[in-house]
Amino acid sequence: MKLCIVTHNVIKGDGQGRVNYEIALEAIRRGHHVTLLASQVALELEQSDQVNWVAIPVKGLPTELLRNIIFAIFSTNWLRKHRAEIDLVKINGAITHAPGDVNAAHFVHSSWLKFSSSKAAPKSRRVLYNFYQWLYTALNARWEKKAFRQARVVVAVSNKVAKDLQAIGVSPQSIQVIVNGVDLQEFSPGNSDRLQWDLPEGVPLALFAGDIRLSRKNLDTVLKALVQVPDLHLAVAGITEGSPYLQLAESLGLKERVHFLGLRRDVPDLMKAVDFVVFPSRYEPFGLVVIEAMASGLPVITASSTGAADLVKPEAGIVLADSDDVEGLAKAMFSLSSDRHLRQTMGESARAIATQHSWTRMAQCYVDLFEELKN
Repeated sequence: MKLCIVTHNVIKGDGQGRVNYEIALEAIRRGHHVTLLASQVALELEQSDQVNWVAIPVKGLPTELLRNIIFAIFSTNWLRKHRAEIDLVKINGAITHAPGDVNAAHFVHSSWLKFSSSKAAPKSRRVLYNFYQWLYTALNARWEKKAFRQARVVVAVSNKVAKDLQAIGVSPQSIQVIVNGVDLQEFSPGNSDRLQWDLPEGVPLALFAGDIRLSRKNLDTVLKALVQVPDLHLAVAGITEGSPYLQLAESLGLKERVHFLGLRRDVPDLMKAVDFVVFPSRYEPFGLVVIEAMASGLPVITASSTGAADLVKPEAGIVLADSDDVEGLAKAMFSLSSDRHLRQTMGESARAIATQHSWTRMAQCYVDLFEELKN
C-alpha cells in the first residue's frame, strides 16, 4: 500500500507528531510505502527506503495561522498533482484543503470556540491576543467542518472528541475512536532526586504540566484550590514567559509552595519525583500528560472536560465533573496529598491501565484501519 500522511511534524517530541511518527513506523514494519507531507520528519524515517519526505518549509513565518495557511496551500497542490499515485491519504484536521480518506481529529475548534466565547471562560486583558486567538479558532472551526465531512473515516482521539464531531454534523457511522498511546519505557514508575530541580523534599508534591500561557489548561483553578491544601507543594512545568500565573501564585500567597520550572524536556524523570499529577483542563481533546502520569505509576486528578479522563477509573485517580470546581479540586488534592497508601494503590492501578495503551498498539489500530479501507 502507498500511504500518504499529511501533518506538520512527524517526530517524537510532539503530541500529534508522535502519533503520526508511530503510525509511519508501523506502516513501514508491515512493508507499506509512506509519503510524508510535513515540515519536520524524524531522521530515522527520513533515511528509510520506504519513506518519501515531501518537505513543506514554513518555519520562520510570523504566526501559526500563516504557517498553517501556507502549509495547506502547498500540500493541497502536491496532492492534486499526485493523488493518483497514492492508495490512501491520512490527514489531520484542516491541515490541507484536499480531501483525505482518513482524518484524525486531535482537536475540535468548534467546541473550544463555543466554550471560549461563553461567559464561563476566563478572559485575558490582551485585546490583540484575544482577537488573534478568536480568529485562529474561528477559521479552523470553519475549515475543519468541511475536512471532517469529506473523509471516509474520522478518527477521534477520545470519546469526548467523538461527541464533539457529532455536534458539528459528522455522521456517527464515519467516526472511529482510537485513543492516543504512551511510551511505557520512557514513562515508568521510579524515583528521582527532587534536588536536581530545586524541589523540596519531605513534603507532598503535585505536578501540573502544560501551556501555562493559556487559560484553557486551567492552572488558575489549581492555584486557588492549592490555597486550601496548606501542606501541598506544586511543581509547574510550562513556558513562563507571558504567563499570568506567576503573579497569581504570588498574590495568593503561594510563592513558597509553587515551583515554576519553565519548559521541561525531562518530564519522564520529573514525574518520578512527584506524588501525583493534577490536570483539570477546561477543554482537552485527549491530554497526553494524563496517560503519561498513569504510565509513571502516578494517580491523576483531572476533569471530565479532558478526553483522557475516560482512562482514569476510580481506582486510578479522581475525575471532577466541573473543571472550575475549586472546592472539589481542593478536596481531591488534600485526599491524595495526605494519604500515601491511597497514592500507592491508585498509582499501581493507573500503571496497569496505561499498559493497555502503548504507542505500538495505537499505531496497529490505525494501520489495521488503513488496510481495511484499502481492501
